[in-house]
Amino acid sequence: MTGRRRWSTEEILDAAAELLRTSDTESFSVRKLAATLGTDSSSFYRHFRSKTELLRAVADRILVAAMDDYHPEGDWKQRITGLALRVREAFGRQPQLAAVWGRYASSGTGSRLVMEEVLQALRASGLPDEEIPARYHRIAVLLAALIASEAGVGTMAPKEQEQGMELFRVAVLGADPARFPALAHFARDVRPLGVDRRAAFEEILAAQLAHIEAGISSS
Repeated sequence: MTGRRRWSTEEILDAAAELLRTSDTESFSVRKLAATLGTDSSSFYRHFRSKTELLRAVADRILVAAMDDYHPEGDWKQRITGLALRVREAFGRQPQLAAVWGRYASSGTGSRLVMEEVLQALRASGLPDEEIPARYHRIAVLLAALIASEAGVGTMAPKEQEQGMELFRVAVLGADPARFPALAHFARDVRPLGVDRRAAFEEILAAQLAHIEAGISSS
């Protein structure tokens, strides 16, 4: 009698990524993944010690894909901006995993590639070496927060998004001017969080990079 097939690490990651396209990380389980592959969950622990480790590995492959054929272009600010937009776009295609990256980070190859490029760009900026780790950390926190937040919108079903927009309109346009005078004044111009996310992403990142540049100029 032949035993069950042993799946490779890459095959497990492929199957997990596909399963996560149609489910969120909270409902995702090793048991469901095992059922998809026709095996039992114990076989996965030869490759990954926990569900979290598995999710980190899947998320890291998003970063590897984002860095595929990447070539730095422009000055240090353009390099960081271009890289950030590539990572944003990559996670935009699988937003469930953006939340994983934002929550758990990663220690895989993709993460190291992103870290290396940001650190290289910061060195090219003229920052003293002793300031670079702290500046890197601020950029990493900013990117993870923005991308994970945007992913939360991306995972909503169309009906849920429509309901949210309607609730937003009611809450804003119906604001009591006596209690919320500023909100009532700007109500017709205030935009929901889901609108124009790329422009907001670029503007917030540009402000952070300009802050770094100002510090270099004044030193």
